[in-house]
Amino acid sequence: MENTNDALHIEPAWLGEVEKETGIGVSACYQCKKCTNGCPVTFAMDIYPDQVIRLVQMGQKERVLSCSTIWVCSACETCTTRCPNGVDVAGVMDYLKETAVRRGADIPQSNTYTFHRTFLDEIRKLGRISEAGLIRNYMLKSGVLRKRLQDGSLIGDLLLGWSMFKKGRMNLLPKKIKARGEISKILK
Repeated sequence: MENTNDALHIEPAWLGEVEKETGIGVSACYQCKKCTNGCPVTFAMDIYPDQVIRLVQMGQKERVLSCSTIWVCSACETCTTRCPNGVDVAGVMDYLKETAVRRGADIPQSNTYTFHRTFLDEIRKLGRISEAGLIRNYMLKSGVLRKRLQDGSLIGDLLLGWSMFKKGRMNLLPKKIKARGEISKILK
């Protein structure tokens, strides 16, 4: 019989699973909150990064995998850089996203998941991000393109893209990299 608490649905072994599968010492977190205080997207999160880590420590698997925070995380690694104990918070968030996908969990913000998949597909395919390709593929997969065509707001996006291109801020074609195959293997 599995050791769980129905009221809180605690899975005590989950912390060990997360640490074993990721190689990240989640239990080293002592809740200083530097990750949360440095995070640029906490305004859009339902629970903060330090709370996600604490819930993992407490075995609150269902609560963590159903929160929108793991999908809002942009993996900028500010949290990881700021952690005095070297906890790779961004790595944990990425692991939690993949775990949620494998389990077929309900994703609170479906377009966030679509962006996540499109982003990873771009890296797998090119070894890096092509902004124009990422935007195009995301807009096609998420249905945003159809909505923007219908409401007439696509022209604003195109003008912004053209302005960025003229200023050298965005390339229309992806730049080639040498180790594309190696990066693709890492992401499989």
